[in-house]
Order: sequence, then C-alpha cells, then structure tokens
Amino acid sequence: MTTLHVLGSGSAGNALALTDDSGTLLIDAGFSAREVVRRAATAGLDLTRTVGIVLTHEHGDHTSGVARLARQLAVPVLASLGTWDRLRPRMPLVPFQPLTLMGRVEIGGYQIEACPISHDAAQPVALRITSLGGHRVVVAYDLGRPTTGVRYLLRQAHAIVLEANHDDLLLRTSGYPPAVQQRIAGSAGHLSNRAAAELLGEVAHAELSAVVLAHLSERCNTSEAARAAVEPVFAGWSTAVHVARQDAPLAPIRLGPV
Repeated sequence: MTTLHVLGSGSAGNALALTDDSGTLLIDAGFSAREVVRRAATAGLDLTRTVGIVLTHEHGDHTSGVARLARQLAVPVLASLGTWDRLRPRMPLVPFQPLTLMGRVEIGGYQIEACPISHDAAQPVALRITSLGGHRVVVAYDLGRPTTGVRYLLRQAHAIVLEANHDDLLLRTSGYPPAVQQRIAGSAGHLSNRAAAELLGEVAHAELSAVVLAHLSERCNTSEAARAAVEPVFAGWSTAVHVARQDAPLAPIRLGPV
C-alpha cells in the first residue's frame, strides 16, 4: 500500500513523503530538520526507512532542513542540476543524484519523473513519482502557469498535490503593493484557486483518488475558498479533496489498490 504524508505546506515551509513496502521518499524539506522529524513522528511516519530526499526547487520554504536531514538519514538528495548548483555550497558530504528532465530516475523502488515549471527559481520542477505498487503521485506547486509538461505528468495520476495559492479577490484586496501582486499572479509566480480548479478539470479521471490543495497563502487565501473552487470539479466522483495545513500534518492518505 502506498501512503501520502503531507507534513505541512505553505509559504513558511513544505514537506511531503511517500511510503510503501520499498521505504520512505521525502519530497522537499522546507522546515528545520528537527521540525520535519517532529512532524513525521506526529504523523506516524518512519523516517528510518528513508531512501532519499527529492527537491522541487531551491527556495528556503522547500529546502531549509534538507542538508541536515540528508546527513542524519544518510540518504542522497535528488534535484535538478540548477537546483543543486544553488544548494551545493551548503551541502558538503551529501550525495547527489540528478533528476533527468522529462526522463526517469529510480531510487529505492520509486520511479521519479520531472518536468520544468514556470517559477522564479533556478530550475524548478514538478514531479511524478510511481511507487513500487504502481501508484502515480504528482507534486506540482510554485508554478505560475501549468505547462504542457505538467499536464503530461498529471495524466492518470492516482493522487495529486497541487498548488492553490491564492484567491483572486483576496489577492487584489490583500494590501500587497501592485508589483508583489503581479509577481504572485504572474507566469513565474503561483497558481490561483481558479486556475487550479481549471487544471484539475482537464485531468480528472475515475482512478484519481485524492487531491491535496497545497501552498495556500495565509494572507490571500483560505481553506474554505480553495475547497469551494475545487470541490465542484469532482461532484459525483469518489475523489477526496484535502487542504494542506501550514501548522500541522494531515492525516495519512492511503491510496487504494491499483
């Protein structure tokens, strides 16, 4: 059985994990190593079985704990070459495995595919991870616009972690300066609730069992607004819609038989 653990997601930190019979794969480590360990314990996640840490990009809310965690767990870090180039000065003695864009990398029973995304980072990626049991889990956040590559990864996913960063009205009335609003809503910024719903409507299918709305802005969004935008997409479907929290892990999301 494959289980998705959402340890936390938002502008102050992001960390996810997948577990199955082959071990645990961490996806981003945007909290301190101590905080990731604490949240993992709260969620019942066994980090001693970790096979690697895969990163979406180099920003601190996705990587702040990765160096110490990789050393503590004695596991490699998987990232794009651009991401690794930015992180390398603070990653002494940590093994590195490059992600192949639009290719496939294997580690500990997991197959990882990555595609470039539109965000203001060195070489950010979205990820599709296939577990030993055949479950396909896509992680796509910090993507100002969904690209053809992202749409390709999302096809036939069993679980999707997708950014629903802001509500359009709440962003306009947030008090942020116009330049900041333009960056957030721009092609290198973040996906809105409306855009997330539109994208999910394109890729929804009967075997999509779980969607997690992630990276919500504390100032420009609410869980209620994100749910209200996305849940109508799945009316009449068995897909469960979850909203990630910044302050605490979600309950483990167990994916059914493939």
